[in-house]
Amino acid sequence: MVAFRALRAVDERDAYANLILPSLLREAEQKGMERRDAALATELVYGTLRMQGSYDAIIAACIDRPLREVDPPVLDVLLLGAHQLLGTRIPTHAAVSATVELARAVLGDGRAKFVNAVLRRISAQDLDAWIAQVAPPYEQDAEDHLAVVHSHPRWVVASLWDSLGRWQPDAAGRVAIEELLRADNERPEVTLVARPGRIATAELADSLVTEAPDSSPGRWSPYAVRLAEGGDPGGLTAVRENRAGVQDEGSQLVALALAAAPLEGSDRLWLDGCAGPGGKAALLAALAGERGAALVASGRQQHRARLVSRALDGNPGPYTVITADGTRPAWRPGTFDRVLVDVPCSGLGALRRRPESRWRRRPEDMAGFGPLQRDLLRSALASVRVGGVVGYATCSPHLAETRAVVEDVLREAGGSGASGGSGAARAVGVEGFEVEGLTVEWVDARPLLPGVPALGEGPDIQLWPHLHGTDAMYLALLRRTA
Repeated sequence: MVAFRALRAVDERDAYANLILPSLLREAEQKGMERRDAALATELVYGTLRMQGSYDAIIAACIDRPLREVDPPVLDVLLLGAHQLLGTRIPTHAAVSATVELARAVLGDGRAKFVNAVLRRISAQDLDAWIAQVAPPYEQDAEDHLAVVHSHPRWVVASLWDSLGRWQPDAAGRVAIEELLRADNERPEVTLVARPGRIATAELADSLVTEAPDSSPGRWSPYAVRLAEGGDPGGLTAVRENRAGVQDEGSQLVALALAAAPLEGSDRLWLDGCAGPGGKAALLAALAGERGAALVASGRQQHRARLVSRALDGNPGPYTVITADGTRPAWRPGTFDRVLVDVPCSGLGALRRRPESRWRRRPEDMAGFGPLQRDLLRSALASVRVGGVVGYATCSPHLAETRAVVEDVLREAGGSGASGGSGAARAVGVEGFEVEGLTVEWVDARPLLPGVPALGEGPDIQLWPHLHGTDAMYLALLRRTA
């Protein structure tokens, strides 16, 4: 029942599973749900959402009407049953029986009979056999084949493949795209960040010996600790005390690269211009505090600013949290030494953690994000002082949200595009905020992430789940030179 309620919330309210499911589980546990059942409910929700595309194709082959004509609650029950049958080790009779019982409780006897009949058809073959039946041959339609086999919308497959071709041109064939799509469907590890000045990484690791004995050091970030078995990190002592937080290693690397970028002149005031919900802001504030610098964390919405304040609570160094529109800055031009804008985006780089995003997004969404992303980058460049550095980051590998945004802003400003040089920029036009005589150059981000392989030809970088075990974070570093 918990898994069904979570899927309905995702469908009806556009909820995110990672936000709605914990509250549903806590409610169920208060009523006596055992930990084993909570783990099963979690697997059913995330497994169903990840494999929804493949299961949709299989269910469609087992019914006598178009899939779109099946009522959404009925389809959710069928998807849960399909995942139990094809994606878990639950015995067939138990999977069918439990799903039909759920259907009877939430749909009624009539539709429960329909569910029973469909599940009986699905149970006739295993997943590999079904995929071989419903997926078109690769040679006939490669993108459609991969979309069905790996449960991604066709347009997402095409976009990821295009991006791989840009960043890994020597290894962007079928093997690479399948590795990436498989990585998107794997259950991600929970990664913690030890917040400098509050807890050392070794101390955090020691504290997890009893609470999370499966923990291990991060791959790339010196502040990361990985939890292989997942669970609820909010119950860990260091997380409850706000000395550590949950943060993907890719996000940690973005903050670390900005903090490590060489500056000319002072290093006293930093800005996180899109700070909500506060993970990067907390790490940046800690790193700034170690150098005697202060962080201004800005969020456009008050409720997001409150989340940032909560993440920063206890930071040993100075910081300020404000509510402000990053495209209409509440500060004077050229104020900051370092600026990060982790812009709103499609979230296609975090499909492991938010699998529902792949079904929620549409190709036309890219056009909606683009203007805001460009405005935020323009404002960031105008907000940094001469000699200071701007980091443009996004949790997406889509070319329209990454390199294209940076190149467009530099091109319209008379900048250098991707060549790594600099050029005189015209006024950066944002309503009520104009700066003339701006000059910008690329900073090669690759040396700022020592030990991290496969970063491409630079100067910007793209991380990948299948290559780095992180979300697909993008980062471009730009220095204002005049």
